[in-house]
Amino acid sequence: MTERSFASFINKFKFMDVFTKPLDDFQEKTLYGGLVTVLCWITIYYLALWECLDYLKTTWKEEIFVDVSSGSKININLDIIVSNISCDYLALDAVDSSGDQHLHIDYNIYKRRLDVNGNPLEDPRKESIPPVNKKAVISEEKNSTNECGSCYGAGEADQCCNTCLEVKEAYRKKNWQFRPSGFIQCQQDATKNSAIFQEACQLYGSMEVNRVAGSFHIAPGQSFSISHIHVHDVQPYASDMFNTTHHIKKLSFGTEIDSALDGLYTSPLDGHIGLAMEGAMMFNYYIKLVPTIVETVDGKIYHTNQFSVTKFEKRLTIAEGDSGMPGIFFSYELSPLMVKRIEQYKPFGHLVMTILGYVSGVYIAALLIDSIVHKIVKFTRKFEIGKMS
Repeated sequence: MTERSFASFINKFKFMDVFTKPLDDFQEKTLYGGLVTVLCWITIYYLALWECLDYLKTTWKEEIFVDVSSGSKININLDIIVSNISCDYLALDAVDSSGDQHLHIDYNIYKRRLDVNGNPLEDPRKESIPPVNKKAVISEEKNSTNECGSCYGAGEADQCCNTCLEVKEAYRKKNWQFRPSGFIQCQQDATKNSAIFQEACQLYGSMEVNRVAGSFHIAPGQSFSISHIHVHDVQPYASDMFNTTHHIKKLSFGTEIDSALDGLYTSPLDGHIGLAMEGAMMFNYYIKLVPTIVETVDGKIYHTNQFSVTKFEKRLTIAEGDSGMPGIFFSYELSPLMVKRIEQYKPFGHLVMTILGYVSGVYIAALLIDSIVHKIVKFTRKFEIGKMS
């Protein structure tokens, strides 16, 4: 192919040009056209900047699938303040639906004594939660003496009762009426008992439970099992003397997420206040857990749980045959579905295409505005010339 024929072939592409260019002599530059152009580029600049800043932010992709995991554990993280009952008379118990005795569960729960205004009275102490099949859930300190205290006829021949709790347990086994005022071991508890309704208690920490449906509760009195039935003994007080007003500062299930991701989930019970207007109030929280895996852009993986909650409360009237006991009760069950949330950046191609869309859209809008203004100006000028003539 000769040079001339090649040039002729190339020139044929001119007939395919849809972007015609008028000669400079036929172009008219106007003041309003320049203003529209400046506004056009300013708009494009800010839109492109906004899109670039948005591109630097991460987005969340969600996947839902059937939860087939088993044999794992769940951490229950809590921070709850009971406003009108002292720590010495509160018990925290846990049990799951399989009847697991929780012999191998690690607990890390602390109790902190507070005054009625919420100010700490002493350093927090660690509270171990025994299995639910044990007789007592609240442990008392043993007397430093080696003497063998009397069980007042309720114990075995060689049994010693050195604490008020041991005397009470012996009387319970005999089904005898227990009157603490008549026992020497119970006289040292008088000081503690006098502060039962004059202090508040903060319970916080975490406990590890089986990954099955279960429950835990905070209730006054000594807890024990009778024929596999969990009960609380609040003697010598009546149930309606206990005000179970409480403040749930925090409640979560699973691994706690970094503070940078705190806004990702909001616990429906964080900050909740349960107000008991009268005694013997039973607060029930029915919780539905959705197992959730969170995967961040930096490779961190969190196994946590989202949850919804249904609240129910009632006043117990023993005379009317109401069952239950005053306290704060949490029942939870797991959803068969699992949610996976993956943190990721938007594709770079998405950024480029979005900016090009902004440029073309703003440019076309500017052309339309310039054309309308130009026609209005031309019409005005012709009208003025017609008036002058």
